[in-house]
Amino acid sequence: MTKEQLAKRIAEVSLLRGEFTLRSGRKSNYYLDKYRFETQPDVLKALGELFARHVGAKVDRIAGAELGAVPLAAATSMASGKPCVFIRNQKKDYGTAKQIEGVLNAGETVLIVEDVLTTGGQVLEAAKVLKELGAKIDKIVAVIDRQEGARENIEGAGFVFEALFTTSDMGIG
Repeated sequence: MTKEQLAKRIAEVSLLRGEFTLRSGRKSNYYLDKYRFETQPDVLKALGELFARHVGAKVDRIAGAELGAVPLAAATSMASGKPCVFIRNQKKDYGTAKQIEGVLNAGETVLIVEDVLTTGGQVLEAAKVLKELGAKIDKIVAVIDRQEGARENIEGAGFVFEALFTTSDMGIG
């Protein structure tokens, strides 16, 4: 699947029109339902392959925050051959009481994958957790940047940011 075909397929299965409140609290007349594209095997496989192109030689692990980025991290892990970790929104209060699932060693370099970004708030929280555990962040790569401040916020926090697609690329907005 070409990148253009993938963009069309993502929009076809996930673009909803109406009135929506986003995680950031902003209102929007469209919504990209990540679960509608992340649950399609052809889309998930293609996204994993595209994300894998961003895995440099110094990357030790792929990371994705719950819930939306977990399948993306797994697909990227399979496509790149690098292990992955999952970041919980908060520590669990049972078992190992961890916020990171999988193995993460201090000093390792991590590529964070994310789904749809508006302001980047959740991915910045995930990056903070990883850094507190001693990880280095190579970069943050999103499927879609809604172009509503995520790039500025992520880069302003000192991280490299890339998006596979922007809403402009997809003809949405």
